[in-house]
Amino acid sequence: MSASPPILFDRALHRRRLDRAAPGQDAADFLKRRAAGDLVARLEAIMRRFPRAVDLGARGGAFARALAGSDAAAKIDLLVETDLSGAMLAGRPGLRVVADEEQLPFAAGSLDLAVSSLALHWTNDLVGALIQIRRALKPDGLFIGALLGGATLTELRRCLLEAEAELSGGAGPRVSPFADAFDAAALLQRAGFALPVADVDSVTVRYGHPLALLRDLRAMGETNVLLDRPRRPLTRGVLLRAMALYAERFTGPDGRVTATFEIITVTGWAPHDSQQKPLRPGSAKMRLADALGTVEKPAPR
Repeated sequence: MSASPPILFDRALHRRRLDRAAPGQDAADFLKRRAAGDLVARLEAIMRRFPRAVDLGARGGAFARALAGSDAAAKIDLLVETDLSGAMLAGRPGLRVVADEEQLPFAAGSLDLAVSSLALHWTNDLVGALIQIRRALKPDGLFIGALLGGATLTELRRCLLEAEAELSGGAGPRVSPFADAFDAAALLQRAGFALPVADVDSVTVRYGHPLALLRDLRAMGETNVLLDRPRRPLTRGVLLRAMALYAERFTGPDGRVTATFEIITVTGWAPHDSQQKPLRPGSAKMRLADALGTVEKPAPR
């Protein structure tokens, strides 16, 4: 019997943070718009139709807006937007469903396309969520997802840890962990996807002051919801010390501080017999040395 995955995130708190952020979401959705635009660009390059599609973690509708202004819009007949937060979905047209990415409401084989931009990194069992997505897709259905990677907010993480350790004698995690870019394609493979691909977009954002970064994270609904987060709030002294360290170490020549965001984009297909399969080991018809036009040499002993 396999052990259940650890519970890392307080999903109820995450929903409340998203509800709080919903009214001002458009003011700080630049990462969401970037990721959504990239997903749409990838769809434009795929020469096929996707009659039924779902956007998981739609937030303010960045994917739908990017899709509407692209050639890929003609490839999708029906788009359903879902979000953990009903407040994020309120007030705009289209089919919308309040749904938890950890408990998808879609029947097996009911979708041709699933996309998700910057939502799945908050799931406690990412592989389990990916398995649910794969099951909801028809054979040869497509999943394209973007999630925040491990290099995200490295500057803030370091400064908060150092400031709290310096002034409080110890430090807890104040920034959530994110997926490792090197493991992204392997996660899709573990979830049963075929032809998995992953790539990374490293984004550097510049701010006039580190506090502006904190305001953006709050406006995005991307603040810490770790279950084992420190229960005591940051003291004013620790916060000011962290901001001072940030300004001291990460200010550029233009006087603005930098913040790193890593966006990992993954692509995978629900398995189908028509898809290309890897060759069996030892089934090659030509020696590698012959193909490269070189002389094969034995390995030294």
